[in-house]
Amino acid sequence: MAKAFASQGDMTEKKISFTEVGEGLYAFTAEGDPNSGVIIGDDSVMIVEAQATPRLANKVIECVRTVTDKPISHVVLTHYHAVRVLGASAFGAQQVIMSETTRGQVVERGQEDWDSEFQRFPRLFEGHESIPGLTWPTTTFNGRMSVFLGKRRVDLMQLGRAHTAGDIVIHVPDENVMFTGDIVEYHSACYCGDGHLKDWSRTLDNIKSYDVAAIAPGRGDALVGSEMVNAAIENTRDFVSSTYAPAAKVAAKGGTLKDAWDAVRAECDPKFADYAIYEHCLPFNVARAYDEARGIDTPRIWTAQRDLEMWEQLQG
Repeated sequence: MAKAFASQGDMTEKKISFTEVGEGLYAFTAEGDPNSGVIIGDDSVMIVEAQATPRLANKVIECVRTVTDKPISHVVLTHYHAVRVLGASAFGAQQVIMSETTRGQVVERGQEDWDSEFQRFPRLFEGHESIPGLTWPTTTFNGRMSVFLGKRRVDLMQLGRAHTAGDIVIHVPDENVMFTGDIVEYHSACYCGDGHLKDWSRTLDNIKSYDVAAIAPGRGDALVGSEMVNAAIENTRDFVSSTYAPAAKVAAKGGTLKDAWDAVRAECDPKFADYAIYEHCLPFNVARAYDEARGIDTPRIWTAQRDLEMWEQLQG
């Protein structure tokens, strides 16, 4: 392999921010690392996204304890990726919720994803020895479900495929705030390696229709106010379309994966090269865009070996 994945050399600890995005609602962010959300109800707390390890989950818990001593009753996972789910055990929640599609993806590819992400993100998996195993839900749903934290209603919804096939968003109606997982990012590259790029824009339209007051995105700063929310949605749309369109043109002409890589770089580098995890995401994004453009609807399963084979093709 000519060189390592960009994320393998990223060993600098990130600065944590804990931002109130509505009454009793918080975004835990860390300079482009995976975000978590906090929803405080009458008697208990819901966590959105569990982090990669119990070590990182405990950083979320430390922030929660600065604003409430209520017990953590629910963990909601927007999708199956290891960096989002493997810290769930630290919260001690009675309920772990994900979509039925996401549970199926844990069955189908959860271990492979863990193995792949483990070698991509050494810093995020420091303390991995404390991970008890794959994270399994206690509750799943299709389409939509509501959870009541006392009087506070929290709506969990599938608004369409985007970052993965099983994506959900979490909407808190009393404050009109949404937690979007990796469907929306802010000044951070979208990871499209398991995505559905042609569907992504329509899913963003569905999010936009809620005209929310704030969004806690998957990565990047909390988005407070309609101007910031809409800018992030449109920027995410531009990132995904700028990735897919050049790869699709190459695929239509019978070009190679390396051709697609060169075409996507030419389109995306001028606009997004300074985004968090851009260099890490790019090879996986190009590979998935190229596959989707050639009619492969279900993303192929990433494994540590496939990661290396793909990277060698692009470097060659």
